[in-house]
Amino acid sequence: MERRAEVTEFLRSRRARITPDRAGIVGGGHRRVPGLRREEVAMLTGVSVEYYARMERGNLRGVSVEVLNALARALRLDDAEIDHLHDLARLAGPPRRRREPAEQAGTPTLQRFLDAVTGAPMWVRDFRLDFVAANALGRALYAPMLDDPANRGNMARFTFLSPASPLFFPDWAENADDLVATLRSYSGQHPRDAKLTALIDELAAHSEAFRSRWARHDVRHHRGGVKRIHHPLVGDLELSYQAMALPENPDWFMFAFTAEPGSPSDERLQLLGKLTAPNRAGAGAAAPNGATPMESADGRKGVLPVTS
Repeated sequence: MERRAEVTEFLRSRRARITPDRAGIVGGGHRRVPGLRREEVAMLTGVSVEYYARMERGNLRGVSVEVLNALARALRLDDAEIDHLHDLARLAGPPRRRREPAEQAGTPTLQRFLDAVTGAPMWVRDFRLDFVAANALGRALYAPMLDDPANRGNMARFTFLSPASPLFFPDWAENADDLVATLRSYSGQHPRDAKLTALIDELAAHSEAFRSRWARHDVRHHRGGVKRIHHPLVGDLELSYQAMALPENPDWFMFAFTAEPGSPSDERLQLLGKLTAPNRAGAGAAAPNGATPMESADGRKGVLPVTS
């Protein structure tokens, strides 16, 4: 989407969701459409109607940080939305030199660190939602995505283009909402990244579920929460996760998963580790007789016992 249109749609969508009561406006009167009027947003922001109209037309060039923050307060933006607004405003200024995002190649030091953690699944992805590296348990946990070459190790392709995704993620709709909102945030931070733009175009071309969510202009920080997974080997898992940025490479993000000690999910996670233990020599190592990490030795999938 052209960047001015991106600003317009974002501000309009945020304005439309704020009721006069929520904004503290008394006697809003009858409205043909929900949300605040432009003049009300201008009043709450402390700028003229003409100035706000200019912003909503997509022109954020020269808008001060103070005005952006006042606009964020008027529209009741959360932290992720405030960051996105500032990202969009930076695009309106003169181009700035930015280092190229790192390519997908986990460093030996990072891989050694991941391999040293054996009791919890851990994996690393970049802002394009591409897989970078994982420990053995992390790779085993996400094997349905990583072992399918059609996904090319990309979480977004798996979620929206793979028929296995709704089974793997029991809370598929919620996961899809979070993923698109996270991808929208990354798009604001990396607007000129050709690979990210190509991924978004690919998803929009092949998935109505993606297109409808992308049109909402929701943004979100992916920092932590609970993930429910139905794993083909061990069944249902409920895992808490934390997301961590890597200071040495800010375009990469590490995710660590844990289960409640003594819970069924904890027992199944331990079972998954035992079932995939022969593959711990390396994330992509083959199992005996050439079987993949998610296959039995005779090549059959889904033959190991599953508890629910």
